[in-house]
Amino acid sequence: MRAVGVDPIRECHHGERVSVAGTVQAVTLRPKQLTPALEIELYDGSGYLTVIWLGRRRIAGITTGRRMIISGRLTCSPVSRVVYNPSYELFPMAI
Repeated sequence: MRAVGVDPIRECHHGERVSVAGTVQAVTLRPKQLTPALEIELYDGSGYLTVIWLGRRRIAGITTGRRMIISGRLTCSPVSRVVYNPSYELFPMAI
């Protein structure tokens, strides 16, 4: 099920402002010795996207398996697609 008005990850390009809906596949916290950052892997059925919130160690409601929409500027390298500090919306948890 694809949310209205979002972009498939595989069709997103470097430098674009994107809105992507997907499921959180992994949540990673940087070690306390480093600058705080919360990192997730988001999957939408077409590809994976790394999402990083700098200066955050936790965001309530963001857990593995949670569906959400993120919006922000996409940065691409040959091996990854990353959005830093996006706005986001969490979908209600399924029962």
